[in-house]
Amino acid sequence: MRLLVVEDDLTIAEPLRTGLLREGFEVDLVDTGAGALAADACDLVLLDLGLPDLDGRVVCRQLRERSNVPIIVVTARGDEIDRVILLELGADDYVVKPFGFRELVARIRAVLRRAGGNEPQAQPDVQIEVGLLQIDPRTRNVSYDGRPVALTPKEHDLLVYLARDPDVVHTREQIIKDVWDENWWGSTKTLDVHIASLRKKLAPETIETVRGVGFRLVDSASSP
Repeated sequence: MRLLVVEDDLTIAEPLRTGLLREGFEVDLVDTGAGALAADACDLVLLDLGLPDLDGRVVCRQLRERSNVPIIVVTARGDEIDRVILLELGADDYVVKPFGFRELVARIRAVLRRAGGNEPQAQPDVQIEVGLLQIDPRTRNVSYDGRPVALTPKEHDLLVYLARDPDVVHTREQIIKDVWDENWWGSTKTLDVHIASLRKKLAPETIETVRGVGFRLVDSASSP
């Protein structure tokens, strides 16, 4: 697996690169946002936010617009809103400095494992139609009421998961386990962020909150 490490502090970057090489990864190291955007294809990006040329959030968004490559953001910021924004921009995970190397490697392996085939698509060749919603899992194209809808990889996974069983209530815990990972370490606020984004991109009434339980995708064609 080839990792792209985007870090301008050499006192962090070089030991990190050495440790990741020791763990069996191939590592490309760049120290600017421009370098990250110009880098060769990789299996995962480890992206520090504090870059000298571009805001890390801009780099994250541009990487996500052009590719489904998993992105783990490294940030020294502890404010919750920054983390929520990063998830909205398409980051798959994040770590806050200072962090332990073993913890980081575990996060990298978990994200790679999720990206490598644990997506909730039991029938990848079957087009899904629920009311005004259409999903083609083969191309990952989504449309709602005839208009194309651009989704982040995790938004797509979540929508497919809910759409495979329309009108069925899924608990928060089950969604986190199946769409993210059974060992997901983060706050369940991540789920709320993605649900809110899907409602905004589709329609507010598309996904219903069942208070104290979870969420369900509403089949508008069967609703009274």
